[in-house]
Amino acid sequence: MTITNDEIKTIGAIDLMLGIPTGDPKRWYEFLRKQLLDRESREDFEFPAQYMFKNVPHFEENMDDPVSYVLAQMDHHGIANAMLGASFRNEETQSTIKAHPDRFFGSFEVDPNRGMESVRELEAAVKELGVKAATAFPAGMSPQVPINDKKFYPIYAKCVELDIPICICAGIPGPRVPFACQDVALIDEVCWFFPELKFVTRHGCEPWADLAVKLMLKWPNLHYSTSAFAPKFYPKDVIHYANTRGADKVMYAGYFPMGLTLDRIFSELPDVPFRDHVWPKFLRENATRVFKLDG
Repeated sequence: MTITNDEIKTIGAIDLMLGIPTGDPKRWYEFLRKQLLDRESREDFEFPAQYMFKNVPHFEENMDDPVSYVLAQMDHHGIANAMLGASFRNEETQSTIKAHPDRFFGSFEVDPNRGMESVRELEAAVKELGVKAATAFPAGMSPQVPINDKKFYPIYAKCVELDIPICICAGIPGPRVPFACQDVALIDEVCWFFPELKFVTRHGCEPWADLAVKLMLKWPNLHYSTSAFAPKFYPKDVIHYANTRGADKVMYAGYFPMGLTLDRIFSELPDVPFRDHVWPKFLRENATRVFKLDG
């Protein structure tokens, strides 16, 4: 049931949430600032959920070669591929993916508040940038957009049409903003109305991890990723589900450099009590299938 770091390297993990540490970390979350009403979040924290994390990664703002640094870290820990957030405005990420297509692939952040413009941008991102997924942070939008809100429906329909998954944060968010828009129960309606939609949850689904498991049992195209959670805090319900009926539904995602170091993640990962047959699926095979990475 345990796995060694050498075995992880043999599998070649796919990290479904990784970033390149460039620029001032406070700027990474500028989009959220208008929603943060408490002084500590607005003035003291480097990132909005800092109170939840210990030993947040720190990097020099002008690191000489952050891409080479990340690639070296990936090699050291056995991460073969990683998904980066790509956009038309982020030329650095675009160039990174183009320079290393064997290591990186892109996802595209959507904003349902922008209506059809966001739908058209998503389609263009798939066709022009080659992104493999849409992503969304309902509680981080302004105004917030509940997971089952009608504003999301054109984007869900476009994801079905493009045959790409959408990765959405679900559960109580770390930043000090309202959580109702990310209630895991809202996923049920989406999966009902869009049975072909490949829906991947992000950021734990807590305190409704047991409900997320129940919904994954119910809906074939609903999946769970472990982003933003140190392995020792993976929900027990999710681990049990992966070990029983859900081996094909749970996928690895990290949180580097936002809140967790890869050193911490991969020092704790071997202690997760997955059964032997789960590890290749969790680390690589499920992501390969859902995100269509075979080619």
